[in-house]
Amino acid sequence: MTKFDLAAVGDNATDAFIRLSEAELNCDINRPECKICMKFAAKIPYESVTEVPAGGNSSNVALGAAKLGLKVAYVSNVGADGPGERTLSKLAEAGVDATWVKKNIGRPTNYNYVLWYADDRTILVKHENYPGTWPNDLPAPSWLYLSSVSDSDFSLHEKITDWLAVQPETKLAFSPGTWQIKAGVEKLKAIYARTEILFCNKQEAEKIASFIPRDQTSSEPEVWSQIKKLGPKTIVITDGERGASVLDGENNFYQIPASKIFGPAIERTGAGDAFASAYLAATIASLPADKALTWGAINSASVVTKIGPHAGLLTHAEIEEKLP
Repeated sequence: MTKFDLAAVGDNATDAFIRLSEAELNCDINRPECKICMKFAAKIPYESVTEVPAGGNSSNVALGAAKLGLKVAYVSNVGADGPGERTLSKLAEAGVDATWVKKNIGRPTNYNYVLWYADDRTILVKHENYPGTWPNDLPAPSWLYLSSVSDSDFSLHEKITDWLAVQPETKLAFSPGTWQIKAGVEKLKAIYARTEILFCNKQEAEKIASFIPRDQTSSEPEVWSQIKKLGPKTIVITDGERGASVLDGENNFYQIPASKIFGPAIERTGAGDAFASAYLAATIASLPADKALTWGAINSASVVTKIGPHAGLLTHAEIEEKLP
């Protein structure tokens, strides 16, 4: 039976990157609140469209980890359609074991439209609510990576929690998606408590922390101390062009600026996933948290110079070549 270094769990989608030129940004002082604007009731030309199968947080991490030489399995769903077949083909070509990717007859594969303008994107998403089944025959991996997954009644999360309870040697990395964050922390408290490494960006971290009663006596930075209450041993927070930080299990705090060794960013989809896959690969290789941050920064710096989340993913040797 194969011993996987990593099993990634979560939804995937085919992403269609639509390159726009005739648009504008309306921003206030807080850039994350920018709005992309186009003429209403008009025909707006686009420059190009690039279709990328096997997107989505967990799929991106699975592909990134496989590129870095890890033995990877992927647990997810696709439809019995063209995008589903192209997704399975891409996973196979990358060396990701898709045994536990279920093909759902009568349901489409998730399909996203990515409005790519300047160096960033707005994504139009519609995710199918696939049956929340869990493969109990999945061999226990060294690490389980969990991110966005369709689970409206939380039954799948409960099954994952139960499965992890009888797999004490499997470590959990959790990168909560939009729906998981909106659900709050109470229904996912068992997941947070079991988490070895929590990955999120700065805005996500602030939302997670807002659900937790504040300890007025804490001397630590508020977001970090709030999230620590949930149980994650290590917290990794990315912050776009400002870099990333980690608070590890021994309360060592490290920061790293964003790397630009591959040139300017052209499109940022998958940057956080590339970071997570390289951080996990470094961790599995027994490197300390500060070194893992460097791996993550290098991998994400490459990804943002290509279209989509996969074209810029690096091998182990390629990351080693760029280490300071």
